[in-house]
Amino acid sequence: MRILQLMSCRGWSSDAYWAARVSAELERAGHEVTLVCKHGTDTRVIERVRETGLRRTETLAFASGVNPSSDLGDLRRLRHWLDRSDVVHVHRGKEHWLAAAANRWSARPRPLVRTRHIVQPIRPHALNRWLYQRATSLVVTVTEAIRHQYVAADLLPADRVVAQPGGVDADRFRPGIDGSAFRRSLGVPPAIPLLGIVSGFRVMKGHEVAIEAAEQLASAGRRFHLVFVGTGALEARIRGAIVAAGLERSISLVGFVSDVPSAIAALDVALYPALESDGMSRVLFEYLAMAKPVVASRVGVVPEVLEDGRTALVVPAGEPGQLAAAIGRVLDDGNLGRAIGAAARALVDERLSGAALAEGLATYYHHLATDIGRTV
Repeated sequence: MRILQLMSCRGWSSDAYWAARVSAELERAGHEVTLVCKHGTDTRVIERVRETGLRRTETLAFASGVNPSSDLGDLRRLRHWLDRSDVVHVHRGKEHWLAAAANRWSARPRPLVRTRHIVQPIRPHALNRWLYQRATSLVVTVTEAIRHQYVAADLLPADRVVAQPGGVDADRFRPGIDGSAFRRSLGVPPAIPLLGIVSGFRVMKGHEVAIEAAEQLASAGRRFHLVFVGTGALEARIRGAIVAAGLERSISLVGFVSDVPSAIAALDVALYPALESDGMSRVLFEYLAMAKPVVASRVGVVPEVLEDGRTALVVPAGEPGQLAAAIGRVLDDGNLGRAIGAAARALVDERLSGAALAEGLATYYHHLATDIGRTV
């Protein structure tokens, strides 16, 4: 199939990652895919897209808000690309409206698919009702919770909204990668359990809860080292919390890491202590793909895809005591950690990999294109 993906992200967000990963996997499966990105995002987005192996990229202005001159230029190019596409897949509101308008002016409209990446209520006003009921063939959500929002808003029939979690690069993130160099860079001996969080420093990511859990582990006499991989505006606050807990020697902040798989490979326990989740939780799927025993908060996609005690240890959000207890269980029982890790990787291979996600999308695309073809 000839698939046109439109993605207006200004930076390498989770939705940019999802769009790029899906596009690359669809191309790998034999489809002709073009991913259209925002003009001027070469270093922030387009270079990362090309690292996935995707061969065809284009750009549009994707100007913020309503910009008649810029939008008309985008529409002209879109109408040209529509003639060479079987299906159009959009990821944000800007490109959704542009694609809907281009389809409206086309002699042969193409199926229009929208992915919703974030948990945010959709306002069921008249314009959105037209956009979803008349102009959109299918909505794909990255979690069941987001799907339920659409169904509750009554913007389109429930059978035209599907949840497709996952999309991790299961080749890049895989068991067996050597993480010893990363561990040595921290100065952590092999005998010391290494715990870790890979995430930007935001309140919702739960770093301070992890620090409180680490304080309880240290008070109980446990040996461990905790590493935070990432950056963000809250770094000074997090450093202050570490000092206040007296854990300067037990917790490291390493900032941005270019080789994330090697960093995750070094971990004995991967932590996802989020207080809430606004979407797909990309790093969680990367932990699972690398067969790491995961201790995760029961937020967002976690209760939808993970089973406590089998594919992860799942704890209430914001509860450092229960987080510490779950970490202790994994540290005390190596067999439990290995079993959880193996089951997590099997889950990725079955339904959470980029390849599995692309296969499911391709099936939807085929049905939509066939239905459109019958009615034109």
